Amino acid sequence: MPYQTSTALAANILIFAYVYQTKVIDHSAYTDGMIGNSMRALVTGGAGFIGSHLVDELVDAGYAVRIIDNLSSGDLSLIAHQLEAGSVEFIEGDITIMADVLHATKDVEVVFHMAANPDIRLGTQVTDTDLKQGTIATYNILEAMRVNGVKKIVFASSSVVYGEDAPMPTPESFGPCLPISLYGASKVGSEGLITSWVGTFNFQAWIFRFANIIGNRGTHGVIFDFIHKLKRDNLRLEVLGNGRQEKSYMEVKDCVRGMMHIYTNSTNPVNLYNLGSHDTCSVRRIAEIVVEETGCKDAVIQYTGGDRGWAGDIPKAMLGIEKMLSTGYDVNYNSEAAVRHTTKRLIEEIGM
Repeated sequence: MPYQTSTALAANILIFAYVYQTKVIDHSAYTDGMIGNSMRALVTGGAGFIGSHLVDELVDAGYAVRIIDNLSSGDLSLIAHQLEAGSVEFIEGDITIMADVLHATKDVEVVFHMAANPDIRLGTQVTDTDLKQGTIATYNILEAMRVNGVKKIVFASSSVVYGEDAPMPTPESFGPCLPISLYGASKVGSEGLITSWVGTFNFQAWIFRFANIIGNRGTHGVIFDFIHKLKRDNLRLEVLGNGRQEKSYMEVKDCVRGMMHIYTNSTNPVNLYNLGSHDTCSVRRIAEIVVEETGCKDAVIQYTGGDRGWAGDIPKAMLGIEKMLSTGYDVNYNSEAAVRHTTKRLIEEIGM
């Protein structure tokens, strides 16, 4: 018993220290005063690609939104319209630092946890990236929520949790999940932490396993890379792998609207859903579309060979979306249409 008492006292001292430190980390010009009687939501990674689109949906739905982002891959320009309108509160903070997370989760009712390492390939070079920015960061979010009395979490997971031996299309019930990338492992670990907080601390969770999400404001990914390659050399487009890699693609607004629809209409303790489109698109076809839309008609498409683009890449993946469809939600774009729409939008943003 003396040992338990000492441990509890030490924990309380640490929590007090964290809370005290957070008084100096909020760099926002926006105050808690904008949070009135609306539902109060925190979006981690809210200045990123998907996160910024989710912020738009939340604001349009009447939520009072707070964002925490360390701007390592996010950019304030993606939420500038919301900042200028005074629609959101922004905290420049790091979810790998508990003090920042404790501060950000105060006085909110739901956390939309979108922040993660956006570059799966980086994990092969800096192997603790996904551990720190994925699994440990998710622990920090959950523990700060527990301390601050926040019970609802919406989590952006990924289709890569299923690994490469899953049937196509892959239902949510498939298992065991055996990811082959460090990014996928971090998502599986995060899902496990979230469901354990549901079971242990009476949380409620929505876990979304995303297909490949594409759209405007994109800062990485195959279409983004192809446009930049053609911008540098309009006569040659290098494609990693043999081009036969084939995956589901989902337009970003379809994604965040699906999240909001299911979050609003699903009420189980754990709500697990795939989010994707009805079909797939090959990397070869994506390269052809980008060449067409950029006007680089003389570009030669060259393939590096092999069945995957990099270590940990899953060559073929398609999510089963019957559970999503059963809620009454469907996408506006299937894979190829989403690819063409995204290519046009990114060319507008990037230029040629």
